[in-house]
Formats: sequence, structure tokens, C-alpha cells
Amino acid sequence: MSTTRVMVLGLLLQYGAMSGYEIQQKMQSAQTDKWAYVQPASIYHALKKLDSEGIVRLETLAQTGNRSKAIYAITETGKGEFSRLLIESFKETSVVFPTALYTALTFMDEAGLHEIEEALSFQHQAIEKIYKEMKLGQEQKAELMDIPVNVMLIFKNIYDQCELQLKFVKQIKEEIRRNL
Repeated sequence: MSTTRVMVLGLLLQYGAMSGYEIQQKMQSAQTDKWAYVQPASIYHALKKLDSEGIVRLETLAQTGNRSKAIYAITETGKGEFSRLLIESFKETSVVFPTALYTALTFMDEAGLHEIEEALSFQHQAIEKIYKEMKLGQEQKAELMDIPVNVMLIFKNIYDQCELQLKFVKQIKEEIRRNL
């Protein structure tokens, strides 16, 4: 199941016909790079593939200076595909394990504890940065509109995940300090 396909189709359904750039802007304003991991290049690739499958259609090709701007719209087939993908997304397990961290923990006796503690401090800062950026994004969004309950659930879950990982990193660092 492709998150990119769901995002592109969902945005076209919700906002109407758009260019790849406009879709990218909508996704950036929702900070999807932090929680959906959809990269800008994948949007254009998805649009071309969806167009070839008849799920979206090229509505217009507008010239803006030396560039052409392709505007895509979702088709009836696309609406059905979106609905199917949406239900599939709700079925997928939402538990994601920090596999790189778990793997590193498994073999941590093979590295220096000071270096591990430093690396964990780096991770702690990175998680805090994500947390703060998401909070700022929520505040900015709240200034522009009433945030729907379903979107607030996303924010809350992201904060909970960040807090859980910060607590876990802190526990690992405390264990390391006991062994220094």
C-alpha cells in the first residue's frame, strides 16, 4: 500500500484538480514529510503512474513562462481506488518499531559507551526538534482554521510517540551511565 497514492488521491478528492507542485505545497503545510515520509519527487512519479492507470487524468497543461504546469483531477475510478486504499490503510498495523535502535541495542557491548551516550544525545535532540516543529505546525494551523478532531488525533499520537521515544532514550542513557 502506498502512502503517496493515498495522499495524492486524497488531496485531489478534497481540494479538486491540482498540479504536482500544489499537491506538494499542501503536503508541506501539513508536515507530511515528518509523519508520512512522502518525498516531493514521489508525488510526480505517482501522478504519472496514476494517470497511466486511469485513476487520475491530466485535466489541463498550462504554460507559465517557459514551464508547463500539468493539472490533474481524480477520476471516478480514482475515487473507488482511493476508497479501497483508505480502508486498506485502516487495516494496516500502526505499530512501528525503531528497528535501527533495537539492532544497535542488541550489539551495544561492541561499541564504546561514551560514543553511544553521545549518539543517544544526538537522537534525543532530533526527537525534540520534531516534537517542537509539530507543535509549531499545530499552532500555525490553529491560527488559520479550526483543526478537525481527526487531525488533532494525529497530532496527539505524534506527541505521544515522541514522548515515548524520549523516555526510552533517557532510560538507555541512564543504564549506560550506571555501567560507565
